[in-house]
Amino acid sequence: MSRSNGRLEPEVIFADGMAYSKGKLEEAFGPGGILDKPVKQPRETFAGKRDDVDLIVHELEISRVQAEKALADHNGDVVKTLVALVS
Repeated sequence: MSRSNGRLEPEVIFADGMAYSKGKLEEAFGPGGILDKPVKQPRETFAGKRDDVDLIVHELEISRVQAEKALADHNGDVVKTLVALVS
């Protein structure tokens, strides 16, 4: 615990047994804290088109991640993806 003006900073103790600094919690959830920051959206993958990803991975011998990213960049169009990767 840190000291503020010679006194111990108050703590908040949760049911999980962990103690958290009240000042740091107020700072995190106050104005400009984590609630005001934009939420990062998960990157869309083409898991529904597994055959397309497999085709690109096996034919071009690239990683699955690269194939998924390339498909995402070309809106799932396999032909455009293959042309872009080859050229």
